[in-house]
Amino acid sequence: MCGIVGLYLKNSALESRLGELFEPMLIAMTDRGPDSAGFAIYGDEFDAGIKLTLQSDGADEDWEAIAKGLGEQVGTVADWFSNASVAVFKIAGEESAVRSWLADSAPQIRVLSVGQSIEILKAVGLPAHIASLYGLKGMQGSHIIGHTRMATESAVTLQGSHPFSTGRDLCLVHNGSLSNHNWLRTKLKREGISFETDNDSEVAAGYLTWRLEQGDSLEAAITGALKDLDGFFTFTIGTRDGFAVVRDPIACKPAVIAETDDYVAMASEYRALASLPGIKDARVWEPEPGRLYLWEKDTARSEAA
Repeated sequence: MCGIVGLYLKNSALESRLGELFEPMLIAMTDRGPDSAGFAIYGDEFDAGIKLTLQSDGADEDWEAIAKGLGEQVGTVADWFSNASVAVFKIAGEESAVRSWLADSAPQIRVLSVGQSIEILKAVGLPAHIASLYGLKGMQGSHIIGHTRMATESAVTLQGSHPFSTGRDLCLVHNGSLSNHNWLRTKLKREGISFETDNDSEVAAGYLTWRLEQGDSLEAAITGALKDLDGFFTFTIGTRDGFAVVRDPIACKPAVIAETDDYVAMASEYRALASLPGIKDARVWEPEPGRLYLWEKDTARSEAA
């Protein structure tokens, strides 16, 4: 049992309050996931290269030295900042060059996300601790998805915590379990998809990345997942432009969505939505089995079977 939450702002005037609105949602899911928590936040766009979230196990990581090395060997570091055990870098360089330099010169560093908008922050511990650790309440952005984990099939580790990102500005959080992830991981590796963990949820993220690389739209990729992923799941998927929610065709795992003129929010349970402004007047519903719900910037809501 895990908890998932997401908040997409339709009203840009609320972007300065994104973290303030989202923090109680994440903490409300503590009972569903007390082992670790994390979130992916979108905003602070960088179009002159790539934006990376890097993480180290050490609290005393010398990020200044990492920035210097990347600047000298990979490309211009336009900006960077550290936050607890992570650092976000904006680099005018290629992703492959960054990964190659890190593997050779700083193997203790993990790449949590790559894109133009996304930042991923996660850690082992209670959701309230993770929110405080990274200063979630003060964060700004356009949309955010999060996860609280109860480890039922693997150890309590940072590597097992969500969100998982395997493609540019794409991430996934998952409540449920997949039964064919080992076979699918082998297939995807042959297609060139890389994995950092043995977690089944990372395979789901990798599957979407693979389909998108084949030229599928997000809708087509998720529709393919409904056919090819065997198991129980509620997924919330983050992209640069918005987020999507989908449940498996049996709808074994819970989810609820609320929509107003200002936002769209989802959670595993309604109590995570109760603190949102205007929630009493929101349209609230349970997403149907096997149906995709998608919200993106500058487009109307799309629903696909």
